[in-house]
Amino acid sequence: MPFKTIVAILQNERADARVLDCAIPLAQRWDSHLVGVHAEALPVPYTSATGFPDTEFLQVSAELNKERAERLRSHFESRVGNTGLSHEWRSLQTFSADSALSSLASVRAADLIIASQNEENSDSDADIGSLVYDAGRPVLVVPHSGPVVTNFKRIVVAWNGSREAARATFDALPFILEAEHTEILIIDAPEAEGDREADAGTDIAASLSRHGAEVSVSMASSKGATIEDVIQQRLTDTAADMLVLGAYSHSWLRRLIFGGVTKSVLRAGAVAAFLSR
Repeated sequence: MPFKTIVAILQNERADARVLDCAIPLAQRWDSHLVGVHAEALPVPYTSATGFPDTEFLQVSAELNKERAERLRSHFESRVGNTGLSHEWRSLQTFSADSALSSLASVRAADLIIASQNEENSDSDADIGSLVYDAGRPVLVVPHSGPVVTNFKRIVVAWNGSREAARATFDALPFILEAEHTEILIIDAPEAEGDREADAGTDIAASLSRHGAEVSVSMASSKGATIEDVIQQRLTDTAADMLVLGAYSHSWLRRLIFGGVTKSVLRAGAVAAFLSR
């Protein structure tokens, strides 16, 4: 089933072009309705030296926010308007000014959310981690650098048998069916009697194959490396252009102490990442 409603999270002018470079071709491919979402901060009242609200500061802040939102809306309309796509713009005002968190009500009615990967040491990016965790819908994260790919030919599915991995894999089925090849990557498969370790990915591979996907299963051992590093190396070795990942499939305590694959992908992944949970 194609993605018929796509929401593009447009947090700032630096990242919105990359998000639209991905969202527009996909919307054209599936004749989707494309929604652009952006949030600006509600002006926070400050007091002057005399103790009264600084109305001039409030007015200037409101005008700057309005101008930025208008620039983003104008860019969205100019990019999408000439395509003939069904589309709409949603401009929001919240205290967080986070377009991801502010858009939760909108994205839960979408088939697919597209957002930009966070940049290292940036405090102005949208909270994509919370979006993935709370949206209940799949999120396609566009890398913050390098070419923007929309025809995904080689896909790697990070498979650990979890509920989140299963959800992400089947949510990504429209992409998997279009791909030339999909690899089910299993890292540090649990030991089991007989050949069950070798068969760990057989069921999911067979299920995808019945849909018509070209699928294989690959085993890898971390050998002391992090799971993130093993995944990134496999993406490089296979020249993959998409990673499918079940997000936050470990306990909150483990993520708090050790971090996690999801966090690493949202910050440093080199290819597009399709996340769901």
